[in-house]
Formats: sequence, C-alpha cells, structure tokens
Amino acid sequence: MKEDKDLEFLAFCKNEDLQILVDYLTTDKDGKKRYSETLTKSDTYLQCYPDHLTSMWEDIANEFQLFGGNTIVNCIRKTGVTYRTILFDVCDRMKVNYNKNASTEMVEEYLLQKILTDSLEQMTAEDMKKLVDEMNIKTQTPTKQGMTIALQMAIRNGGFAPYKMAVIVANAVAQTLLGRGLSLALNAGLTKYISIFAGPIGWLVTVLWTLVDVAGPAYRVTIPSVIQVIYMRRRSQMLLE
Repeated sequence: MKEDKDLEFLAFCKNEDLQILVDYLTTDKDGKKRYSETLTKSDTYLQCYPDHLTSMWEDIANEFQLFGGNTIVNCIRKTGVTYRTILFDVCDRMKVNYNKNASTEMVEEYLLQKILTDSLEQMTAEDMKKLVDEMNIKTQTPTKQGMTIALQMAIRNGGFAPYKMAVIVANAVAQTLLGRGLSLALNAGLTKYISIFAGPIGWLVTVLWTLVDVAGPAYRVTIPSVIQVIYMRRRSQMLLE
C-alpha cells in the first residue's frame, strides 16, 4: 500500500461499510469477480472476508489505489496512486468544478453536490415540490425550472449537511449497483430524502456506466469506491463527535 493519510481512517470503519467497498473492488456489474482484481486471491481475504474486514484495511486500500492507477496510467498497473489523485480523476471524469488546492474533504463535497444537482434534472415536479417544502426553500416561481434553480442554489450553498449528502448519494449508488443499500439506522427525515433522490441518482449512475464503459472499465470501480469512501469518512467523523 502506498502511504496515504486520506485512507488511514479505514482501520476504524464499520465492517458492513467496508464490505460494500470490497464488493465494488472485486465484483463486476453482472455479479461476477472482476478479471483484474487481486484482492480475493490473497490469504488475508480468505481469513477476513466477510466478517473481519478491518483487519485487512491496508489490503483493501492497496487494491483501491491499484485500480486508481489503472484509470490514470493507461497501461498494465504496477503501482497504485493516492486517494487524492483518484478523487481528482473521478471529479474530472464527472466534470466537477473544484479547486485542486482545496482540502480533500472540500473536494469530496464538491463531488457530492455535483451528483445531487445533476440528479435534480431527472426528478418529477411532485418530488421536487416535496424537497422544496422539506428544505423550507422559498421559490418565486413554483415551476419545475424555478424549483430546480432554487434547489441547485440551496445544495451549493450548504443546504445539506456533509453527512446527509454522503448518505443520500452512497445509498443510491449501492442500491443501484449492488442491489442493497447502506446498513445504518436512519431518522424519518433522512429516509424521506433518500426516497426522493434514489430514482434520479440511480438513473444518473446507469447513464454514467454507459459512458465509462467507453472511457475505461476501471472507472466502474473508482467512481462508486470514492463515493463509498466519502460516506465512510463522514460516518466515522459523526461517530467521533
């Protein structure tokens, strides 16, 4: 594993969250093992999967770094790259406007905001109205276009707390790609947001997968893995507060 302070927190994450990350790294969209993955072939994996993944967090981080190297260097992967490099690459692929001098957590927020704002385009007017009411947003023009603009501004201006954004996006991606959501207790308010965004984000992921199939299959690993890492970082911070 390449030394990486942005991934060291994985040692303290919940096993069920690490399992989703491992599944992204090792399983293709058809449920079969990825041709290029090496994680499941290790003795450590055989000893730790699925119940003791924190014991192999460095192996998981190393596999992630290797896939990141595969998207950035278009050749047979030999060494991995840092999480921050992978994050920048994913942001570039998804056309996120970000500052490379910003902190890792701030760049992660820009990525989540981009996914949420893009998903608004696929939301029904009825769900958009629910979202506007839930967030107490005042709109002068209650049309879908007017609500879209108001919601985009609210999201970009911090209308969603970082943890809430991470849960909404990570849950929708896991549901779409793995057929299961995150394993955590949710309050009624957050459940409502997840329900509203699930379909639009799922649609976004489906379209994105068509594009990354052309751009390079490793993005099918790095994009959901980055989103899961963002969620796990926010969850670990919540548990420490």
